Amino acid sequence: MRIAVVGAGGVGGYFGARLAAAGSDVTFVARGGHLQAIRENGLTVRSPLGELRVSPGAVVPAIADIEGADVVLVAVKLWDTEDVARQLRPLAESGATVISLQNGVQKDTVLRRHLPAASVLGGVCYISAFIEEPGVVVHNGTLQRMVFGGYGGAESGPARALLDHALKAGIEAELSPDIERAIWEKFVFLVGLSAATTAVRQPIGVIRGDAGSRSLLYEVMREVVEVGRARGVALDPGFADDRLAFCDTLPPSMTSSMHNDLEHGHRLELAWLSGAVATLGEELGVGTPRNRAVADILSPYALGAPAVPEA
Repeated sequence: MRIAVVGAGGVGGYFGARLAAAGSDVTFVARGGHLQAIRENGLTVRSPLGELRVSPGAVVPAIADIEGADVVLVAVKLWDTEDVARQLRPLAESGATVISLQNGVQKDTVLRRHLPAASVLGGVCYISAFIEEPGVVVHNGTLQRMVFGGYGGAESGPARALLDHALKAGIEAELSPDIERAIWEKFVFLVGLSAATTAVRQPIGVIRGDAGSRSLLYEVMREVVEVGRARGVALDPGFADDRLAFCDTLPPSMTSSMHNDLEHGHRLELAWLSGAVATLGEELGVGTPRNRAVADILSPYALGAPAVPEA
């Protein structure tokens, strides 16, 4: 099976490297110095599960350079989804199955606007990984899980084949009979963690230990559950309580990628996280005051560190 990984950052780089190390035919799409480093020295993954270095079958600068694929894993930032979807059309029309491992609940809607609906499967991943330097991905902790499947529980040969390859590579993976629910379950936690750590500018240990910020974390997640249920997703009404209890088990130093992006002056995925919850809430008539407040508070940083106007 030919696997293409669009976006060789923390998520795509990690899972792609594991698959390549286990013998899968993997093509990476990368950019800039990261692309050059992988071409010259291979891709290195540093992980508590073991360090590895792979020389992928191919690493290319553009989707158009992919010479055929059976499965495409999309792992770019959410604002690049529309552009990537347009470029993937020839591969999808040639039979490739597309699985997004991105955050958010709107990603597959964007993909299906440009690709045959049957070619898009749902996917979600659980991992903390980032590019430490060009050609090097660092995996934080031992969590490295992928969940994917067809919408409506549809069976998929490519999904079954990817599952086999992932398990062979030592990746915790599973097929979901209700992938939409799985995506929303992660979304509840992800929006809560991202909103609270970024708005408060502190890791989860501080957030959960203070009554005010703990309430913010909980209410943000509760609003996501209400929006999901209003959209017909089979979320348990008390799922926010479950996720708050889960937050109490996390390392106190844990933060979010959005918090990290804020601290480094990078663009934020705000519009696809709390911003999306607020927008969907308005469409569905569900109140989301906490997520709206977070979106408004962080709005000046959405495109990166704001410039201070001159007097």
